[in-house]
Amino acid sequence: MSSITDSQHKKIVIVGGGPGGYEAALHARGLGADVTLIERQGVGGAAVLTDVVPSKTLIASADTIHRFREVHDLGVHLVGGPHDGAEVEGLAADLQTINTRLLRLAATQSRDIRRGLEKEGVQVVDGTGSIAGPNTVHVEAEDGMEYDLAADAILVSVGAHPRTLPDAQPDGERILTWTQVYNIEEIPDHLVVVGSGVTGAEFASAYNGLGAKVTLVSSRDQVLPGEDADAADVLENVFERRGLSVVSRSRAGSVERTEDGVVVTLTDGRKIAASHCLLAVGSIPNSKAIGLEEVGVQLENSGHIAVDRVSRTTVPSIYAAGDCTGVLPLASVAAMQGRIAMAHALGDAVQPLRTSVVASNIFTSPEIATVGISERAIADGTYSADIVKLDLSTNARAKMMAVEDGFVKLFARKGPGTILGGVVVGPRASELIFAISVAVSKGLTVDDFSDTFTVYPSLSGSISEAARRLHHLQN
Repeated sequence: MSSITDSQHKKIVIVGGGPGGYEAALHARGLGADVTLIERQGVGGAAVLTDVVPSKTLIASADTIHRFREVHDLGVHLVGGPHDGAEVEGLAADLQTINTRLLRLAATQSRDIRRGLEKEGVQVVDGTGSIAGPNTVHVEAEDGMEYDLAADAILVSVGAHPRTLPDAQPDGERILTWTQVYNIEEIPDHLVVVGSGVTGAEFASAYNGLGAKVTLVSSRDQVLPGEDADAADVLENVFERRGLSVVSRSRAGSVERTEDGVVVTLTDGRKIAASHCLLAVGSIPNSKAIGLEEVGVQLENSGHIAVDRVSRTTVPSIYAAGDCTGVLPLASVAAMQGRIAMAHALGDAVQPLRTSVVASNIFTSPEIATVGISERAIADGTYSADIVKLDLSTNARAKMMAVEDGFVKLFARKGPGTILGGVVVGPRASELIFAISVAVSKGLTVDDFSDTFTVYPSLSGSISEAARRLHHLQN
């Protein structure tokens, strides 16, 4: 491990101020390095300004409406509303207010991050950066100045942008990417979401909650291909109950603007008329034309920057983090990659990235959180493990909250009972998964879980109960 004194003589230049960039900057400053961060869009990058922060704020509004519409058993109703157990009526979303709030929150978060960086002594440059050499970054500043910065190490954290289709080009009004949806001033009469991965499922769930008619076009048999099958099944059942239509095993061939809406033509010839279309068909890394290949940094065929487990590229002095690397498109992973890169570059203690312990969450309603191995890996024989799944409908707290959808699932290695992974589907699954994430990361066993007190009643009680059942299976 190096001393901070050693690191004080090193210069770090970071291109891109998203989670990977700003977390790296803070960590490098903490180790005493001289740090300059270059960002063209605003500190926080797309994650803060156009992706994670605004989309999850939109989802929070939609989730509130979902809960109001489905909690009539709790005896809650609007004044003048029904008292006979029917759905609560009269709820409406003001999209202009929602969008104003979420954009304000995003801008505020960006300013707060910038202030935090500057307070710690990071030099923040508004502009663009490109790689001019293994130890040189060329800066085109917003004020018109151009100059080169020398660096002992460079971190590239330039993110990604939405992928589009050749015959479905966004216009920012009716045909939209997820960065443009906040331009809509009224709830869409009918929104077609193309793509049933995480982004597509989240926006479909959100706009359905806000009151739009939603059609989700999925190229696979189920939504969220690649995710836990039981979780996807719960979500599809909820979608069906809430009137959201899923067109499975279908692909969009083109999207055309009409006088008052759009027409989505599927590759089999079927057509869907709607008011708006949201394209959620993946993303493309912002790695081209910034000098990487010219200095010898290897790019994958997809355009992603090839990195090792300490975020190092094929050029030893250049590191990369975040969506431009294609490791896992999560803000938490980008941040960890950035911190690891700086620790390695500055000689601090380093624990290489372990993607096997990454926790992730899908912010649909209900939420879907996962960590560790998948049930598919058990089924194909990669791991020898026992599985216990408990529906939240059996949980006392869930009953009190009128929660009927969701479950807790744990995977434990046969024999020692080490917890290898888990899935939580339900309200605030993003919070509940943390306990399982700690268990997976630290190698805890089902007995460690089952011997630990939980609050009664609580949703987390189902995690402890699943652990006790796994104990019984293994003894």
